Amino acid sequence: MAFITPIILVIDLVLDLYGWVLIGAIVFSWLYQFGVVNSRNRAVAAIGEFLYRATEPVLAPIRRFLPDLGGLDLSPLVVFLGIFLVRQYLHILIR
Repeated sequence: MAFITPIILVIDLVLDLYGWVLIGAIVFSWLYQFGVVNSRNRAVAAIGEFLYRATEPVLAPIRRFLPDLGGLDLSPLVVFLGIFLVRQYLHILIR
């Protein structure tokens, strides 16, 4: 078990970091949608591209199974729930 604990902690850290990247993508999409950020700025475009490439491979398959609710995207909520459940299970394994 001593060998597995560090691996579980690294997986937990990666899931935590991905959750923060997902939050960043959500906030960025709102800022972009409301015209708060200048999309023609190279730095803003690079940040947006990174967040899109980091989150879209996970969010896109979930969007296919969720019903269309107009402008409301619930796929990040499903991903957060999945991350929460996996992290809880990992914490149980460590004990």
